[in-house]
Amino acid sequence: MSYLLASALQAAVFQALSGDATVAELSGGAIYDAQPLGATAGSYISLGPEDVVDISDRSGPIARHDFTISVVTDAAGFQAAKTLAEAVNACLTQGALTLPAGRVAGVWFRKAKARRVGTNATRRIDLTFRALVSPE
Repeated sequence: MSYLLASALQAAVFQALSGDATVAELSGGAIYDAQPLGATAGSYISLGPEDVVDISDRSGPIARHDFTISVVTDAAGFQAAKTLAEAVNACLTQGALTLPAGRVAGVWFRKAKARRVGTNATRRIDLTFRALVSPE
């Protein structure tokens, strides 16, 4: 397997997050493919880095994608960030992602890191997920 379905997976993740009512409400629809430049008020979601490994076996070609979704907010405390991160987690792990070609065998939560950023006014949670995709 190769990096063949990386763009399709990213589009499916973006579509799932954009189409989820809870995620949209909590983020105000602020879902970005790249972290916005400059100051951003409120909460937003940013699609982040990805590591891909070929794990093909006798059953066929498979790629393991570990990707990061960042939840960022200027709300006081971590509660708003954690509530939005929970919604992102539920959206990606409890729903099915659809690719135009190929299939997603599943998406699993791997880890999260919550921290203050900059002058401690911004909270950020980086959620890492694992997806297995194949060209079937």
